[in-house]
Amino acid sequence: MTKPLLTARDLSFTFNPAEGPLFDLPEFTINAGQHTAVVGPSGCGKTTLLRLLTGILTPTSGAIDLAGHRLDQLGDARRRAVRISTVGFVFQRFALLDYCTALENILLPLRLHGSVALNTDARDRAHELAKATGIAHTLKRRPDRLSQGEQQRVAICRALIASPKLIACDEPTGNLDPARAESIIALILEQADRTDATVLLVTHDHGLLPHFKDVLDMGALAREAATA
Repeated sequence: MTKPLLTARDLSFTFNPAEGPLFDLPEFTINAGQHTAVVGPSGCGKTTLLRLLTGILTPTSGAIDLAGHRLDQLGDARRRAVRISTVGFVFQRFALLDYCTALENILLPLRLHGSVALNTDARDRAHELAKATGIAHTLKRRPDRLSQGEQQRVAICRALIASPKLIACDEPTGNLDPARAESIIALILEQADRTDATVLLVTHDHGLLPHFKDVLDMGALAREAATA
């Protein structure tokens, strides 16, 4: 029987108590190896939810369990340690280090991940991922010499390099043309299947949803809360 990798119960988050909660999520579960997309209009809390479920933010109330760790009960340092060992993150704004080359940015998680060796095999994997995403020619360049699409693909390679249990993606195809977006999603899901990784993806592009068996509509959640 497949076990849940990630569960959330009675989850609520508030930026400003005077304005009430951004959202309330009674229950959410993702099993190991499952591919789930989160959709909804701007401002409904998609990115906030992703950051809560990966321990970047802490909930106003509720419980979050990621790979056997109760994130809502951990301090910043322990949440960061769980995230480094468990999650490969594709940030919406890439979060590349300006002073590092594309290759160095891709390999960065291995410098932080104490149990994964930064060796020849790891460098070979970085080159394979770069080739698969069409950025093999950019590996010696720093981010300021890369296009937005190239920066995004570097961020995707960085998320995949350590074969994480959870691949968390915040609009990973937002700066790509439709054909490239399809190929990038196919690559992410293919790499996830090879390592039995779970994928949690936030997107505004409904054209990507056929790739996902499970979809959480944050807009529908908000509408249900408004009429309750």
